[in-house]
Amino acid sequence: MSMNLKKILIGTPLSEEHLEHQKIGKAKALAVLSSDALSSVAYATEEILIPLMAFSVAAISWSLPIALAIVLLIIMITLSYRQTISAYPNGGGAYTVAKENLGTKAGLVAGAALLIDYVLTVAVSVAAGIENIGSAFPFIYAHREIFCILIIFILTIVNLRGIKDSSTIFAFPTYFFIFSFILMIAFGLYKVALGESPTPPDLIIHEAYPVIPYFLLMKAFASGCSALTGIEAISNGVQLFKKPHAKNAKKTMLWMSAILGFLFLGLSVLAHYYQITPKEDETVVSTIASSVFGKSTVFYFLVQSSTALILILAANTSYADFPRLSSLMAKDGYLPRQLASLGDRLVFSNGILGLGLCASLLIFLFGGETHHLIPLYAVGVFLSFTLSQLGMVIHHFKIKEPGWIQSGTINAIGAIVTGVVLVIIASTKFTSGAWMAILLIPYMAFAFSRIRSHYNITAKQLGKQSSTFVPGEIDHITVIPISGLHPGAMDAIAYAKTISTNITLCYVDVNKTATEEMILKCKNVVPSIKLEILPSPYRSIISPMIEYIDKLRNESPHRLITVIIPEFITSKWYHNFLHNQTALWLMAFLRNKKRVIVTSIRYHLE
Repeated sequence: MSMNLKKILIGTPLSEEHLEHQKIGKAKALAVLSSDALSSVAYATEEILIPLMAFSVAAISWSLPIALAIVLLIIMITLSYRQTISAYPNGGGAYTVAKENLGTKAGLVAGAALLIDYVLTVAVSVAAGIENIGSAFPFIYAHREIFCILIIFILTIVNLRGIKDSSTIFAFPTYFFIFSFILMIAFGLYKVALGESPTPPDLIIHEAYPVIPYFLLMKAFASGCSALTGIEAISNGVQLFKKPHAKNAKKTMLWMSAILGFLFLGLSVLAHYYQITPKEDETVVSTIASSVFGKSTVFYFLVQSSTALILILAANTSYADFPRLSSLMAKDGYLPRQLASLGDRLVFSNGILGLGLCASLLIFLFGGETHHLIPLYAVGVFLSFTLSQLGMVIHHFKIKEPGWIQSGTINAIGAIVTGVVLVIIASTKFTSGAWMAILLIPYMAFAFSRIRSHYNITAKQLGKQSSTFVPGEIDHITVIPISGLHPGAMDAIAYAKTISTNITLCYVDVNKTATEEMILKCKNVVPSIKLEILPSPYRSIISPMIEYIDKLRNESPHRLITVIIPEFITSKWYHNFLHNQTALWLMAFLRNKKRVIVTSIRYHLE
């Protein structure tokens, strides 16, 4: 039944021959890998306006110069990541660049920052989308945690079907968002040209700007840099593209950045012309759309619905990159090896499931509130940016390919700017929750190193050629826990006779009458086999057995003990709930006992 359900949900398994057919072209890759970056357009302008508005209404005039500075930063980071794609076409982004050029520790920090970023992207995006929908449907907002987790479950299932299927499904909402915003910007500027906006068309740059604290200006810039979140996704997922991988990824990176820069700057210009200020009960995008189209028009609802969709589907970028980055780190030995395995549909299924589970846990812990989640979000983003840029500076210095001085200069400037933004975000949002990310990133990096250490120790021990077991010279005893002399127990006894001559039946005394009957029955049925009655004054079944086996181990530490556990298998899976499952519990408790071998003899009921 479970296999049939799995086929219905995620489809039939694919062989590795289909791996190249699962690669996607530039148009679909733009939809899958750019949704996170493009979704930031929905709130980046608002993030600039909020700190400026808190100082004064006049300070809002600084929003456009700040937006222009962020667009320049987008261009700089785009150029840097295009170089990263050429230098590291196997993907991995900041993790690979930092590990190769700055050392293992820097790579692990970058990997931790990216993984946290991807999990938070899912949680923040889905929560923001549900909040957006919830403003129109109060019932959804009142139960936002449930709806958020439901959306995450759907995204997880769709992505388990494979990158080709998920890209086909999610392409429409992304392009719907792009074209609806282009339409809004174009029509808004058309109305500005006709003189229908509060600000005259020629007043795009002010002769004088109000004096505001330098720190506030930097805070507004840092907040607006949320427009850069997700811009690195394409460099992490180069291997998702059809051949030639790197060439297609670089073109898509250019398209994505051009669209991102145009939409972000376009919205910032409209906010300037229409004198938009942040409101508690309405987003800046909603205010701009109502100013351009009118609140009761179809076009207004098109913009709002496309915004809600892109905010939710921004999470899909993480579903493309988190499993792939996890697989790279797992292959390097820094994450559990299960994350490196391809699933039935040629995707890293364990990574997809892990991402969905972690994001759902965050939604549950933070109540689906975006303002609680966002402070955790930005630190990892700009830390990975900074490490990637620094790594590329060293890469250019080592390789010294043609034009390396210019390329290295761009990366160095980018590293300085993103590093400054990182410091500002960490300091201004520390008490709001950024401290959790600041503590979690080094802790995760340390955990990665311990995982690698475990694998190294395991490999060293398993590589030993000597064996402690010499055929014919093993001090061996066989123990059979029984609850009665049923067919399963008799099969276990028959099997025990084939591997040992030292056999002991163990029966736990929880009822005097039943124990006396068992002693008599064993004398009649298996008189040649030793029966050990284990007292249990507190009516426990497991504890006396464990104590008896520990006693045998202490008596002779070098003795090999085989515990043969009879268990019966019910004909229907749901019948298991009607039984105690003592055999399973006993096997679980014996699992970590040294020199104890556990064997299960199954008797299948009709």
